[in-house]
Amino acid sequence: MTPEEAAAHVAAIEEDGYTIVRDAIEPTLLDELNETLLRLEREMNIVPAKNGFEGHHTVRIYNLLALAPVFQRIPVHANVLPVIEGVLDDGCLVSSLSSISIDPGEKAQPIHADDQVMPAAKPHIAFVCNSMWALTDFTEENGATRIIPGSHKRDASPDYGTHYDSIPAEMPKGSVLIWHGSLWHGGGANRSSARRVGIAMNYCAGFIRQQENQQLGIPLEIVKTFSPRLQELCGFGTYRSLIGHIDKKTPAQRLLGETRDFKSIWDYS
Repeated sequence: MTPEEAAAHVAAIEEDGYTIVRDAIEPTLLDELNETLLRLEREMNIVPAKNGFEGHHTVRIYNLLALAPVFQRIPVHANVLPVIEGVLDDGCLVSSLSSISIDPGEKAQPIHADDQVMPAAKPHIAFVCNSMWALTDFTEENGATRIIPGSHKRDASPDYGTHYDSIPAEMPKGSVLIWHGSLWHGGGANRSSARRVGIAMNYCAGFIRQQENQQLGIPLEIVKTFSPRLQELCGFGTYRSLIGHIDKKTPAQRLLGETRDFKSIWDYS
């Protein structure tokens, strides 16, 4: 993705609350992700949570970075991360990384905003910027994410369980939907005969608490295999060289014994 393309996607998110990056994911990566998710579902005996938010016919696998090396390619992907950094900044963090596979018969998820648990007056700058990776085609019939364009500019979050008119974010396999954390949205109903498979790659600003605790959820031996950028995205760096330090060292330096040249936390002023 060129800087000009990233800037155009960032502008669309500022205006409409969302954008779609088409042909973002290379076919070989798509195949490996689909195969890995099916394997994990079988090996871990994953079943639907069966509640009103996560669904009764939706299979979700959480904490993917701890489960297979292929998932390390997602948070740092060159066709997605520049857009996220343009909405938040380069101090952003991985908030959560999970799969969402909607099976036939699933009802539409309640419309919600991903940042509505945060006690901040709206509208506000993006604290959260999330993405949905389409590992299959996303259509209105099979449960494409439903969105309400421009709703990120409203002065409130939706009332949970209330019906709101929305549109499906239809996109072909290999595309990525990216949206502002205040955008009103929800998973669609799957009225087709096939599963809709997506990966939710969610980010938050560096000064916001992550949805999944990456520091405790991922074994340190696995974190040591991450690239420096992925370690930073998972919270093993510091925000603006200050927030999150341990005795004037980054968590990577203190916990992982890293000797790589991380910026000193006192370089920022």
